[in-house]
Amino acid sequence: MTRRMTGHGPRPVRLAFSDILRLGLLGIRTRGPRAALSALGISLGIATLVVVTAVPAAGQRALVNQLSALGTNMLRVAPQADSDPPVVLPVDADAMAARIGPVTGASAVANTHTTVLRSDRADPADASGISVLAARTNLLGAVHGRVRSGAFLTATTARFPTVVLGFRAAARLGFDRVRAGQEPGQLYIGGRWFTVIGILDPLPLAPDLDSAVLVGWKAARDRLGFDGHPTVVYVTAREARIEEVRAVLPATVHPQLPGLVQVSRPSDALAAKRATERTLSVLLLGLAGVALLIGGVGVANTMVVSVLERRREIGLRRALGATRGQIRGQFLAESVMLSALGGGAGTVLGAAGAAGYAVAHSWPVVFPPFVLAGGVAGAVVVGMAAGVYPAVRASRLPPTEALAAV
Repeated sequence: MTRRMTGHGPRPVRLAFSDILRLGLLGIRTRGPRAALSALGISLGIATLVVVTAVPAAGQRALVNQLSALGTNMLRVAPQADSDPPVVLPVDADAMAARIGPVTGASAVANTHTTVLRSDRADPADASGISVLAARTNLLGAVHGRVRSGAFLTATTARFPTVVLGFRAAARLGFDRVRAGQEPGQLYIGGRWFTVIGILDPLPLAPDLDSAVLVGWKAARDRLGFDGHPTVVYVTAREARIEEVRAVLPATVHPQLPGLVQVSRPSDALAAKRATERTLSVLLLGLAGVALLIGGVGVANTMVVSVLERRREIGLRRALGATRGQIRGQFLAESVMLSALGGGAGTVLGAAGAAGYAVAHSWPVVFPPFVLAGGVAGAVVVGMAAGVYPAVRASRLPPTEALAAV
């Protein structure tokens, strides 16, 4: 019975929310094959949504990582070369730069003004074009460098007469690699012998270091008469604040003469990276909107056809006392649950496909924050919106007209 008698006449029985859900599930179960096909269509739409947003996001992250490797967050600080008298940076210039809030790292090198030779009997002219630089132990992180062979300077080795060769310097001095278990090579620098412990890969962000022989800071002071004043400071900072850091660096590293300190401008790769992120973000939103629209059209079409097919059922329920609100609730519940089932399956399917594609192309697996949760939530919202018209149409069918439609 859908109505009960009261002193004021028959009054419709209110259906609980759980009853409406059971009616919706019943409608899906009784139309198993058609409901399965409808859910499949929805799941393909949501899977498309996940794939067309996650795959470009993975490609975007891979591209951004490549651009970041070009030094988008690095600045080079040095005194003006044509100043008279020459400007000398403070001994702790790199430590002063490291105290700037957005700075993530700072290191330095200094020209020792000494000559490097392959042996103590070599012609000093053979060393032209190769500079001997004192280097901080954290230099590699600041210039995004890597060791090709051997090891870089550490807090221990930087105290002793050891050197690391830049890529071109190693080739000119006749070193191709540092071989473990064999007697290391040696170089004659400033009248002393130094042991070669490492060779670097090319440094595209600091090409001047490719032709350099790097000596530990303390070893350079103790053995080469180095005065401790850096000649170049390398600074890395958070990309979003790189311009602010650049503006305050001169006054920070040399408060007395900030106008005679030069700071490189941010890399062109940073502008390209920012433009790429903006463009692809708009593209991702557009693709997500189109995929949701297609899924919504599919759900709406499925529910409209369902109303046309079930007019007799609707008429019978109306004749037995079901209210228009109950009919609307039933069809709206069916639409939402059908969309939720299809959305869940589509999210899993799309995530698996996007992850597989990213791995196959050696990209990082990336899912935008809104995609996985938004896949199911978006399907439910779209199903609710798409089910409103069919639900209202079903509730407005007159019982006699619906029963007459065979």
